[in-house]
Amino acid sequence: MANELAGKVAIITGGARGIGRATVELFVEEGAKVVIADMHADEGEALAKELGSAASFKKTDVSKQDEVQALIDHAVARFGGVHIMFNNAGISDGREPFLDYDFSAFQRVIDVNLLGVMLGAQAAARQMVKQGSGGSIINTSSIAGTDPVPSGFAYGATKAAVNNFTRSIAIALGPQLIRCNAILPGNIPTSIGLYNAPGATPEQLRQLEINIKAVRMSHQPLKRQGSGRDIAQAALFLGSDRSAYITGQIIAADAGATAGNVSNIGAELVAARKAALEG
Repeated sequence: MANELAGKVAIITGGARGIGRATVELFVEEGAKVVIADMHADEGEALAKELGSAASFKKTDVSKQDEVQALIDHAVARFGGVHIMFNNAGISDGREPFLDYDFSAFQRVIDVNLLGVMLGAQAAARQMVKQGSGGSIINTSSIAGTDPVPSGFAYGATKAAVNNFTRSIAIALGPQLIRCNAILPGNIPTSIGLYNAPGATPEQLRQLEINIKAVRMSHQPLKRQGSGRDIAQAALFLGSDRSAYITGQIIAADAGATAGNVSNIGAELVAARKAALEG
């Protein structure tokens, strides 16, 4: 159906790339006014320009409370309110084994992946309460938040915390008719995943993509490569009135990867990465 989001204003953090960009595009197609929040100003501004009057860009560090509030204020000033808050921005922490892990980057991972979600949810909820008509808060988590792997453990820990936080605020905000749900993406190539390898040669990157896709595909029942658009469709459902009776849910969009035993996928992914970059 067209115009699923007609009359709604959405904010999408991490909206300049990957899953965020796909969601921005889909939400505009479905009639929403969208504020794109991201640190990548050139890409965010270009996307907003491409989409025309239905979109606006606001450079935002989601870990900074004043910048998050400025983002909400921008949405209200530009489009008149906030009905959907998609806390999608996130970063990775690398793939070192636990005994070799450098905790120097850990605080930043927490600040973006967890604190950023909390700040975005709080600021948006306060605005939704003022409006008095409820709303939808959607948080991007990860299957790593429910199915631990022996690499990227810090990233997974923040996503597990996002899951718990989502349920907590669903209970807290339910009386104000504000719904809160999380999406767990599965096999979606993004710049923060195992496909990201700074300094790798083009041939290494090509082999890395082949290796990682093969491992991920072997661990999902649906043998199709996922895309940002797949996750955007889940966000559309949770942002629309079709999910008006759904809150506090942690929804995996992962081609069934978490439906069965995937206990060895972490080790296989690390081995595939190593083979591509060092082989």
